[in-house]
Amino acid sequence: MTRGKPRPGGKAASGELFAPAVKRGDAPIEPGVDLARAAEQRIRVGVGGWTFAPWRDNFYPAGLPQRRELEYASRQLSAIEINGTYYGAQKPAIYAKWRDETPEGFVFSAKAPKRIMQSRSLTSVQSQIEDFIGGIAELGDRLGPLVWQFEKGRRVALEELDAFLSALPARHGKRDLRHAVELRDHALVDADLIALLKKHRIAAVFTDSEEHPSFADITGDFVYARLMRSQPGVVTGYAPPDIARWAECVRRWAGGDDPAELPHIDPAQATAKPRDIFVYFISAAKERNPAAAMALIRELAKGG
Repeated sequence: MTRGKPRPGGKAASGELFAPAVKRGDAPIEPGVDLARAAEQRIRVGVGGWTFAPWRDNFYPAGLPQRRELEYASRQLSAIEINGTYYGAQKPAIYAKWRDETPEGFVFSAKAPKRIMQSRSLTSVQSQIEDFIGGIAELGDRLGPLVWQFEKGRRVALEELDAFLSALPARHGKRDLRHAVELRDHALVDADLIALLKKHRIAAVFTDSEEHPSFADITGDFVYARLMRSQPGVVTGYAPPDIARWAECVRRWAGGDDPAELPHIDPAQATAKPRDIFVYFISAAKERNPAAAMALIRELAKGG
């Protein structure tokens, strides 16, 4: 990845080292990530969202128009998790616009709307699920996993969750769908939950966090990780040795391994079958997350 030239004063803005220069206006943006290689590795790395003021003149080069931020981000990262859909689904035309602004091989994940996730009865949301998926399907081949996040304090009976997971469609039209579930109430995370997710072949989100339940049990055919420990005082969010350790973990996941050193509810179980991996740097020192993602992408590129 191209390093940016230092600005006056001897260092890049906000201590950032990874924002390459870009021409103003409508000049083409040079790709900073090999999306074909990401697809071959079966590993996608990104951040949550793309609109964040501290990323301007930090991750985003000075002079880049705000309207081109998605275009730029999707050429430096291999995936983005759309968080805005949690607060309200967009019109299909907006999803189509996002699709067209991103290059082939790029992938979006998306959080399901909170009106679904906070419904008093999960057995009455079938039409809302269909509406959400029917709209976001306009992302076409850019659509990755859908994330169904239950916030802390949202108690869900296992039977109700079973019915809800049964209602998540495996396909929309000719396209397969992938689903990941994140439960942020520690009381809900146990062996019964793991068994239920495995029954439905739905991925449990691994949230590397001190605040939320953190378990790396593999319950579907892909891994979905949200890394939440970036530090403001580290230019790349995570120190180089930590980036290297996560890169090795990601490679092992992709190869079918199940790293036993990560927290588990059930014993780790490796498989010989390769997996798709989705890794997002989320929250914590958010201003550092794009640099963390790019550092991980570079480290993974060293592995062949």
